[in-house]
Amino acid sequence: MSTQRDGTPTSTHEGVLAALSAYIIWGLVPIFFKQLSHVPALEIIAHRVVWSLLLVGGFLAARGALGPVWRHATHPQTLAHAALAAALVMSNWLIFVWAVNADRILETSLGYFITPLVSIVLGVVVLHERLRPRQWAAVSLAVVGVTLETWRLGNLPWVSLGLAATFGSYGLLRKQLPVDAAGGLFLETACATPFALIYLLWLSSAGSFGLQTTADALLIASGAVTAIPLLLFAIGARRLPMATMGFLQYTAPSISFLVAILFYGEPMNATRLLAFAAIWTGLALYTADMLLRRGVTDRPL
Repeated sequence: MSTQRDGTPTSTHEGVLAALSAYIIWGLVPIFFKQLSHVPALEIIAHRVVWSLLLVGGFLAARGALGPVWRHATHPQTLAHAALAAALVMSNWLIFVWAVNADRILETSLGYFITPLVSIVLGVVVLHERLRPRQWAAVSLAVVGVTLETWRLGNLPWVSLGLAATFGSYGLLRKQLPVDAAGGLFLETACATPFALIYLLWLSSAGSFGLQTTADALLIASGAVTAIPLLLFAIGARRLPMATMGFLQYTAPSISFLVAILFYGEPMNATRLLAFAAIWTGLALYTADMLLRRGVTDRPL
């Protein structure tokens, strides 16, 4: 393995670059979907599914990797997992796109900030994992943050909770699929494509596609906006430790947070700032616990 002048393996630098690129794209993606605010969210998701399938299918075909993916698809259990994963990730996309175009980007940012902490809870409930003290503190702070946001809104922040629950559950389920990121995305979109095509055909002339060249181009580009960061994420995940990926993942909601305030002027008052501060503190504890735990397990005996 080649190294940089500072002795760091080249693959590590490539992994950081790939992962950061993925998270930066995800952080800026609200700007992209804002350009489609006149298109119903469900129609955007239908296009996103179809164009993602074509793009990822072409990518896999160029690599000669479609065969193994299809072989996995012949196993009923794998196909059932892919279908459930598709339902979760499509629900996540739908909530996200709707929220962005409803001027609720800050709520999407909060949702993706609390996703890692929701994943901890899912690990306890589903996998019967035991929490360490710092993890309990991190989850408790997340509860404080959600409680403050609930008090501010006057009702549950369903956008944030919906995004965190669907993506956290998707991540848990995705680990059980015996395929890589590209193959998994292909199977998931393949499961959702018949429904997407039926919906688009039902819309027919009432839909937005074919009415404006710019909107058509953006709807087609939604496939690339979906697939490219996922492929970059897969490259980073293969080259970096989970602790590093866990730390870098906060780049995306941090950028979305700034986009919401600086670009679109979404409101930020003291209560909402306290809610975010509680989440950020919880994430700091969660990250510290990961890094310290990794240091313990990596220590020579």
